[in-house]
Amino acid sequence: MQWRSIVVGLVVLRLSLSCVVWLAFGLGHNVSWGFNFPLNFNLQTLDLKLFKDETEAFKGNSWSQRIPSGKYDEPRTSCPKIGEDSPQKSYMNFYDGNKDEYVKRYNTFPDTLKAQMKAQAKDMFYFGYDNYMKYAFPEDELNPIDCRGRGPDVLNPSNININDVLGNYSLTLIDTLDTLLVLGNITEFQRAVKLVIDTVSFDKDSTVQVFEANIRILGSLISSHILLTDPKHPFGDVGIEGYDNELLHMAHDLAVRLLPAFENTITGIPYPRVNLKTGVPADSINETCTAGAGSLLVEFGILSRLLGDSTFEWVARRAVRALWSLRSKETGLLGNIVNIQTGQWVGKQSGVGAGMDSFYEYLLKSYILFGEKEDYRMFQAAYESIQNHLRRGRESCNEGEGDPPLYVNVNMFSGQIMNTWIDSLQAFFPGLQVLSGDVENAICLHAFYYAIWRRYGALPERYNWQLQAPDVLFYPLRPELVESTYLLYQATKNPFYLHVGMDILQSLEKNAKVSLYWGIRGILVKELDW
Repeated sequence: MQWRSIVVGLVVLRLSLSCVVWLAFGLGHNVSWGFNFPLNFNLQTLDLKLFKDETEAFKGNSWSQRIPSGKYDEPRTSCPKIGEDSPQKSYMNFYDGNKDEYVKRYNTFPDTLKAQMKAQAKDMFYFGYDNYMKYAFPEDELNPIDCRGRGPDVLNPSNININDVLGNYSLTLIDTLDTLLVLGNITEFQRAVKLVIDTVSFDKDSTVQVFEANIRILGSLISSHILLTDPKHPFGDVGIEGYDNELLHMAHDLAVRLLPAFENTITGIPYPRVNLKTGVPADSINETCTAGAGSLLVEFGILSRLLGDSTFEWVARRAVRALWSLRSKETGLLGNIVNIQTGQWVGKQSGVGAGMDSFYEYLLKSYILFGEKEDYRMFQAAYESIQNHLRRGRESCNEGEGDPPLYVNVNMFSGQIMNTWIDSLQAFFPGLQVLSGDVENAICLHAFYYAIWRRYGALPERYNWQLQAPDVLFYPLRPELVESTYLLYQATKNPFYLHVGMDILQSLEKNAKVSLYWGIRGILVKELDW
């Protein structure tokens, strides 16, 4: 077993939990609104003409003009010409500007600027980590407004936005273990590992979402254990004297507590939530999302291999196969919500965003880690169905009339558009395209999400591509665009993506950091018990 490759795979998978770390190693600038340029990546003959003249982009093949009817059941076959003052212009107008300006500004990323951004990213990480440890530990996370720690909402068990994630198990500390190593802080990593071993227990009366506990807690415990015991020492000699596989034992304990989700389900698809002490709650619903049920294989699979116990990988694979067997025979697509007892689709929307995103991601990453051809066959078939039924825009990413590609939400059986929004979770998809080798389409799709980021300084949780305006206005610090940016930079080495990363980093510092007033107020509230 090549544990180093597993370590790398886990770190890449957990980018969504460690985005600032990757920014520290070269993502990043304040990209100007205006540029109109081809991206030349020296990838064979790739000359990606993303940013055409706006008048040229609207000569016919534009998804922003192909607006479905009110019931989203039939695409409109013709549409009025878009006027110069119309808000329904190509999203590429965000990039209007001068090619020479682009070449001058984005064709390089000096080493001094890399060092500056690396230092800023580290400062941002430690600002969050140090204040969590000072004001919130051992609770799950820091409330930055009140400067207090918080865990599950015990007074309101139905508050799943909080309770699905927070389980009263020092979530933030566990989640940052491997991040400390990536930043090179071996001393703090070792201290944090000992703190987790000495203070964290999963014998808690907490009802958590299986998916969230898996990706955040189980994944971090496993990756940190492997980093501690890997004889190749990818991050240096980080071993702890007297370490006796405690993190692995904790991971095993947690996984056993998650196993009841897979019991008493006719299809083999797990319940969405379990109580860590008592199992599946009596009032648990029989519905779960495709991503939640189908994104367990990486962590469960590695745990099975570490323990020599196939149980965990077996239940995770059974769930994936069950979901796969329910795909539409007409389109090959899956829905987003399924009944775990009947196998009937409750939610028939098919897309690459919320409710479905990581299902596709885990198919490919499981293949990369384990080499199981079944995983890759499923991914290839899923990707083909996505390209056939979800992709809108011109046929070629590089040339032709109309807008570059966009992936919309459709009915899984008919392939008809169901709504006109995309969500911020979809920004992971360019990164997955890079891993699958479809770099050209990844470049185009990434440009779309980054154009939205440039307009608002963040990705709205939902963005209406018909109206070209946000549908849901908040941004919960999702890192999917960062992961895609990182992978595109690794694939192309084009400094443009370093500027994108720096732009994201500085936007987070500017827009997401609590102001000094609220920070001081929170400290006073905590210290004086106001």
